[in-house]
Amino acid sequence: MSAARPPFPPFTAESAAAKVQAAEDAWNSRDPERVALAYTEDSAWRNRDEFLTGRAEISAFLTRKWAKEQQYALRKELWAYTGNRISVRFEYEWHDKSGQWWRSYGNEQWEFAADGLMRRREASINDRPIDEADRTIFGPRAESR
Repeated sequence: MSAARPPFPPFTAESAAAKVQAAEDAWNSRDPERVALAYTEDSAWRNRDEFLTGRAEISAFLTRKWAKEQQYALRKELWAYTGNRISVRFEYEWHDKSGQWWRSYGNEQWEFAADGLMRRREASINDRPIDEADRTIFGPRAESR
């Protein structure tokens, strides 16, 4: 069963920004089931070199991701929008099991169904090792807590 997720397309600057912030808040929860509910049952993803289809695969992917990417903290920024599509740029920081910190950054293209659920997500992501002292993201935005 799917529940509609406002705001709905077609997007305005305000509704697109609200959709981006809602996505950032959900991903910062690190709750795979919560995040997966924002996608259609048959949502198609490209994440780096992985191709996923459907909520079950999305949830399993996110479970693996957050087991590896410890203390994950994300920022998303609206890049562009039109009709039922939104593009974002993002950065997130995390550390691996050895304690090495990483900054991952890139771009995502999103396409939404009429009910506000995301039916397509394409993400291009790069990773760069950083020193812990170079971290700039320390959890959810204060205004999102």
